[in-house]
Parts: sequence; structure tokens; C-alpha cells
Amino acid sequence: MLRRTTTALICSLAAFGLLATGCAGADDGAAPSADRTGKVTFWSFVKGSDQVAAAFNRSHPGIEVTFETVPSGQEYYSKLTNAVKAGTAPDVAVVEYPHLPEFAAQGKVEDLSGALGPVVKDRFPDAARQLVELGGRTWGVPRDAAPLMLFYRKDFFTRHKIPVPTTWDAYRSMTEQVRKADPGARGGVLFTDNPGLLTAYAWQAGGRWFGAERDSWKVAVDDAPSQKAAAYWGDLAREDLVHSLSSLDPFWTSVQKNRTVAYVCASWCAGAQQATVPDQKGKWAVAPVPTWNGTPASAMYGGSSFVIPKGARNSGAAAEFIKWITTDPEGMKAWVSSGTSSLFPADPTLVPVTRAAFGTEYYGGQDVYAVAKASYDAVPPGWSWGPAMAATNTALVDELPKVADGTVTLPDVLTQVQRTTVEQMRRRGMRVTAP
Repeated sequence: MLRRTTTALICSLAAFGLLATGCAGADDGAAPSADRTGKVTFWSFVKGSDQVAAAFNRSHPGIEVTFETVPSGQEYYSKLTNAVKAGTAPDVAVVEYPHLPEFAAQGKVEDLSGALGPVVKDRFPDAARQLVELGGRTWGVPRDAAPLMLFYRKDFFTRHKIPVPTTWDAYRSMTEQVRKADPGARGGVLFTDNPGLLTAYAWQAGGRWFGAERDSWKVAVDDAPSQKAAAYWGDLAREDLVHSLSSLDPFWTSVQKNRTVAYVCASWCAGAQQATVPDQKGKWAVAPVPTWNGTPASAMYGGSSFVIPKGARNSGAAAEFIKWITTDPEGMKAWVSSGTSSLFPADPTLVPVTRAAFGTEYYGGQDVYAVAKASYDAVPPGWSWGPAMAATNTALVDELPKVADGTVTLPDVLTQVQRTTVEQMRRRGMRVTAP
């Protein structure tokens, strides 16, 4: 038991980059093999993954990639965890940045330092590298960044003479104007089963949920900037100025029925909307996300890396596939050529490739990548994901529906999530310092 709790602490600190020796006990398997041929199984829920696998197979006759679509969200991460435990893990899998520290600390992914570490160091800026280099080792290869943007119905705003907001005060005024112009329409959404956007608002406001002090984690999910962002969005929901929706399906239905005419999302939403609501081509535009004081500031809502799960049968060929889909221009082109993906590459040299492949027709000739780049450049440094994000996110999802029905306030939700996160981390043997 002592060894287990000690390992948990070492892993948690390694995930924060405090131990150059990495995560003790989390790298017992062999490094990716040198053989880069044969069959590769590929799990992903990212749009365009099937086209990417097909394009790779056409250009790499020595490797055969079999793509398997998987559900997104916690259901997927539970599935991947169970596959690793059962010895049936795929050779390549997607892991979003918030989940990677936990997967690395618990030994669920291969250490890619030797096979792909040099590629990561050579191709990606510090902002992307720090998301996959944990404890001095490389655990994944970044695919995309996910900077925030404001999506809005340009025709609706023009018709009703509603200014595009640049501050959160102006955004509130916009939501009031939208409801007045059309009582059935709203200028935003509070997702009640998706914590990612709330986390991004906290990040943008200057919140820092996880940090480190000496030999322990510092947890501050309900710090002052996060409470400010939570109070703002909780008030918008309570006053019925934004929709409270329980999943993406009702959200896209609300867009299709002209009930949502503005919303905040990440760069990937450009492709998702183009694919889901094609009949509104030419009606939408994008703008920088509003800020608290008018100074550019953003955050990331999502973003993914690709990993080799522990127990993969063909890690050598898997490494070759990961390198191609994250750093090769043809790989990037394959992601976006279907029109369903508008990923913003974590490798900045590939932005021209995705920009050209995505096109500008849906957004009336506007270059959405120019807005995304400015947003990415405005992401404040210093944010880190915690070593138990599954527990943190579950606690958020458990409480968010109560905000919509008025049972609790959103700041109170963060306070509850703070307590739950600290309890879960301590149960795993981690030292935690909480305000």
C-alpha cells in the first residue's frame, strides 16, 4: 500500500513536470518497437478519422490501419481503460489534453519519448508541448489546439442592428437584444452535461485550477476568477438570456430552428456546424471571444493528442501512423478535406494546409483560421490539467443540471467540485494543498 501511494504522488508530480525522472511505476512496458509495418487498430471519435485512416493506407502500403469509431466523453475513456486492463487495447487512440496526465500517471499509455519525443520537440511550440510532455517524458503527440471563438448569425445581427460584442458586458447586452428581437431565440448556451466550456471560461478569466507547491498539488477549482466567470454564466442562465441544454443534439437542433443565433465554441465548431447545419451557409460569421476588459484573452475548449495505449500489439507501425496524422501536410489535409473538421493544427506550420483545405464558402468568404490564430495567440499561459480530471468533470456534470432548474448557483457548483476533487485526489494517495 505504501508503494502504491508513493507511486501515486510521484506520478502526480511527474505529470506536473516537477520530476525529471518521470512517473515511477507507470512505464513498465516496452518502448515502441522498431518494426514499422503490419496492421494497426485505431480508435477515435474525432471527425474525419475515417478519411485520415483511408488516406494513410493509400500512401503506406506496408501498414494497414483499421479504424474503429468510438463514443466520445467519459464513456470512451472508460472503454479505453477497460481495454488496457483486458489486454485488448488498440494500437493508436485519441486522448484529449485534460485526460492525458491521468492516463500517463496511471500507466495506461506508452512512453513515446524515444519514438516520437524528437518529433514533438522539433515540430511543436511550447504551448502545445507542455500538454503532452509530462515529467520529462513524451506521452502523446498533439494534433490540434482549440482556441475559443464567437459564432454568430450575421444576417440576424445585421437585421436587428445588434453589435458584435467584444466584452462580456456587451455580450450580456447582446443576449438581451436577441431575446427582445425574437422571444424564441437566444444568444448563447450553457451546456449542462459538458464541463469543457465552463472550464475554458475559468481559464480565460485567469483561473488556475491546478498547480504545485513543493511536494503537493494545489487545487483551486473555485478560485476568484473562476467564481467570477461562473457567476456571470449562472446569471445568464437563471435570467433565461441563454439556453440551458443537456447535450449537443438539442443544441444543433436549436441552431437549425433559428433558436440559437450566437454561441461561444472552439475552432473545431466551424467544421461541425458546416457539416450539421449546411442549409445556413453564408449566414454565419466568427469573431474573437469577448473578454472581461477588452484586452484579447482566450482559452482552449478541447484539443486532442494521439497516444499508443499500454499493451498495443504493433507500437512501431502505430508510431509511424501517429507521426503522419499529426505532422505531415497530407495527413492534415485528410483531416479537413471532408468538410467535417476545421481543426487548428498544434503544429503552426500546417495552418496554411488546413486553411486551404477547409475553404471559406460557408462563412461568407471569411477566413475563420485568421480569427482562430489570433485567439490561440491570446491564450494566457500557466494553465495545467489535474491528475484526476475524470473525477473533476464527473462532479461538474453531476451538478450542472441543477443550475438550469435553479436548485443551486454555478459558483456553488464550483465549491462542491473543489471539495470532491480534493477528496478524490487524497484517496489516490496524493498530497493536496487547498485554499
